[in-house]
Parts: sequence; structure tokens; C-alpha cells
Amino acid sequence: MVRSLWSAATGMNAQQTNVDTIANNLANVNSAGYKAQVAQFKSLLYQTLQTATTTANGDPKPVTSQVGLGVRTAAINQLFSQGSFLASESDTAFAIEGDGFFAVRNANGETNYTRNGDFTWATGGANRIMLTTSDGLPVLDTNGRNITLAGNVITNKITIGSDGTLMYPDANNNPQSLGITIGTFQFRNAAGLERQGDTLYAVTPASGAAINESTNPDVRRSKIVQGYLEGSNVKVADEMVNLIVAQRAYEMNSKAITTSDEMMQQANNLKR
Repeated sequence: MVRSLWSAATGMNAQQTNVDTIANNLANVNSAGYKAQVAQFKSLLYQTLQTATTTANGDPKPVTSQVGLGVRTAAINQLFSQGSFLASESDTAFAIEGDGFFAVRNANGETNYTRNGDFTWATGGANRIMLTTSDGLPVLDTNGRNITLAGNVITNKITIGSDGTLMYPDANNNPQSLGITIGTFQFRNAAGLERQGDTLYAVTPASGAAINESTNPDVRRSKIVQGYLEGSNVKVADEMVNLIVAQRAYEMNSKAITTSDEMMQQANNLKR
């Protein structure tokens, strides 16, 4: 009877993790560049109740006699499907069409990656302006350097090519390349990236090193679209269905604990 209590308790813990994951998806349904997560589960060890044979010569039984000991969270997978494009009035709103990521330098000087292209121009020292995230983190170019321009540049005249090249109009109002390209990077296993918060990701051994799209001909280059942001890929209807299923599973596990407790009480009352 104690086995059933433990198995049901592991089920409640697993479903709580499932609900936590779903709740985080729903909370970030309007977060630009957010990618949904899905909890995956696996069974725990099995206990053999009887021996493999009941005959003297050791003939195996045709069926096994095992009982499971519950469930645990195996992984929380990340879904990197393309989110819908949301129009933005900002000139520094960029959406990625493809598998690429923007690169930014965090407060510790390390490189993180994001699909959130909600950038802005920030003033810096020496009469320079720099492309940053809304939190002030510098956006990196294809060479891994901060994207900085002269302070006399009028930022609302800057346009971006589909390959991320910064363009500025000349005297005849024809866009000319500034020789700077916003960096986009891919990963062999994007699901292995570690989430850092603020829709930022860090490289891990599971994800592999970042692949620079501008220098690697083996990957298909992403397209950058100015004036749009990539919305989250969370499907609200699916998440609500998953939430109901997780709630019902949690209730069933709690019912199993209640039933096991009542059965133990009846067994204890037999001696009275």
C-alpha cells in the first residue's frame, strides 16, 4: 500500500512541473521572441513481485510480474518553431525569418543569443550611438563587435537589408551600405541552449558552438525583416487543453493517495 502512496506522490510532483511549464508559456504569450516549452516524462524503476520462473528446471514464465514505482520529469523540451510576425512602428524592430539568432553581449561580457529583435539606438561616449536591446545590452555584428555609428547619423533614416546590412541614404537619397551587418547565428541543436531569462539563451555543450551565418556556407541564411517583431510561438488553445489534462491527472493522483490512505485505515481497524 505504501508503494501506491509513493507512486501517486511522484505523479503529483510531475504534474505540478507540467502545470508550471504551461503557466510559464501562457505568461509569455505576448513576449517577443519567446519559444514555448513542453514537459516530458518517463517511468521510474520497476519492482519484480515474483521470480522469473516457478519450475525446478528454470523454465521462464510467459509473462512478467512487475509493478511500476511512479514517474519523473525526463526533460523540458524547447520548441523553436517560427512565431508570427507582429507589425511595429519602431525603426529598430527586427524579426528573423529562419533559424538564426541575434547575438548580444550581457552585463558580464559574455555573448548571449535571442530571437527578440526589439532593439533601440543608445547614445554612447565619444559622440557615438550604439544599437542595443531595450535593457541596454549591445547588439553584435557578424564579427562579434558592438554595432556603433557616428553621432551625427540620423537614426530614423537607417534601413536594414534582408541580410542585416545597415544602409544610410547618400546625397541623392539612395541607400548605401555602412559596412556593418547585424550578426545572425545558428546552432546544431538549438533545443540544447540554456535559458537565461529576458528571452536570452546561452551556449551549452548540448547546443554546440554558435555558427556564424555570414561565414558558414553550409547553413541557410536567415532573413531579417525591419518593422516587425517575432511573436511567441505559444498556442493558447493547445496550452489551455494541456492545462486541463494536467489538472485532471493531478486530481487522479491525489485521489489515488486518498484511496490508499482509506485502505490502510481499514487494514489498521481489523485488529480492533
